[in-house]
Amino acid sequence: MKTIKNFVAVIALSLASFGSFAQTITASASTLDAAEAQIAAQAHQAGASYKITGARFNNGAYVSAELTQ
Repeated sequence: MKTIKNFVAVIALSLASFGSFAQTITASASTLDAAEAQIAAQAHQAGASYKITGARFNNGAYVSAELTQ
């Protein structure tokens, strides 16, 4: 019985963490600054903060970020 309660608790906590807001967004522009500005605008529109998870410059700037509440 204790094992079942622990299992249910773990499932509930993991669902709660996945249920919290986390969304990946991307932007592309001619410069990294411009791409980050697009990310910032998207985060502002969603009412969230952001963390850049990747950026590359290959014939243009590409940035990916994760929005968090």
